[in-house]
Amino acid sequence: MNSWLILIVAAIFEIVWAVGLKSTHGFTKLWPSVGVIAAMATSMWLLALAARGLPIGTAYAVWTGIGAVGTTIAGILWFNESASAMRLICIVLIIAGITGLKFFEK
Repeated sequence: MNSWLILIVAAIFEIVWAVGLKSTHGFTKLWPSVGVIAAMATSMWLLALAARGLPIGTAYAVWTGIGAVGTTIAGILWFNESASAMRLICIVLIIAGITGLKFFEK
């Protein structure tokens, strides 16, 4: 499988576990905690697989960037977090950085 595709799936699992943290109530709820831990492990495993074919600095930065953007958007959509212009500009800047890392990878 393509390393970039694996990395994107890894980042999706990062978003899942980050958003899921809220439902664990500080890891005091068993099943949400189990789901979050499983998503964390899957995300890290897929990141490790993707890093076989990508520079680790690029893979890690893209993984965290997609996770940060996705988690922020989920917070805006599902948890009524701020969608101020400055936050949205920062999201665009993160996306620009991720895109730059992809295009200037070599």
